[in-house]
Amino acid sequence: MFIDVSDLRKTYTSGMIKNEVLKGISMKLGKGEIGVILGPSGSGKSTLMNIIGGVDRGDSGKVIVDGIEVSKLNDDQLTEYRRDAIGFVFQFYNLVPNLTVRENIEVVSNISKSPLNIDEVLAEVQMHDKKHRFPRELSGGEQQRVSIARAIVKNPKLLLCDEPTGALDFQTSRSILKLLQQVNRNFGTTILIITHNTAISAMANRVFKLRSGEIVDEWVNQAPIPAEGIEW
Repeated sequence: MFIDVSDLRKTYTSGMIKNEVLKGISMKLGKGEIGVILGPSGSGKSTLMNIIGGVDRGDSGKVIVDGIEVSKLNDDQLTEYRRDAIGFVFQFYNLVPNLTVRENIEVVSNISKSPLNIDEVLAEVQMHDKKHRFPRELSGGEQQRVSIARAIVKNPKLLLCDEPTGALDFQTSRSILKLLQQVNRNFGTTILIITHNTAISAMANRVFKLRSGEIVDEWVNQAPIPAEGIEW
């Protein structure tokens, strides 16, 4: 399996209060698949994604991504892992406001080992004709497209998406989900999407349902539907 998480546990401590956020999570996702982690706010979704992405560490358990045991990497190795293997897409786009669309993507391309061609990526996300615009001149959906372009230009093995449609209307959300399927198909990128929206699970190969730090259900979609067919 491309992602193999076993018995992952994480507790945050504040003074005398301990909050067990992940309670023995185990999950697997195959190479080139789209996975969805479903759950309400506070269920542990973002913590799980951050540990898989090398942003945070678990207290115990094992996290393996494409043969790399992420849970054993030191700080320098985690930095290299995030830079070379992981692309992040967030609900709020985190674009640099005083850089153009192309420059926002170029910043990431310049620190990547094997980046994709910037103009080809811009064409892929249908933003090539707006490459000289600034984020303030773009709609929310267009900014999210730039965010996705910035994540995929580094040619990551794994794309992690934290509520990528959370700030968007229905039609724009469906357009962004269609784009993610397109990235998955055209580049073979493994994608893991975190969301509270159950409708999005229909486009995934594998779905994991979290509640209070535990996976309470999981299933495989034998025939994921195109994003255009998602209704909610």
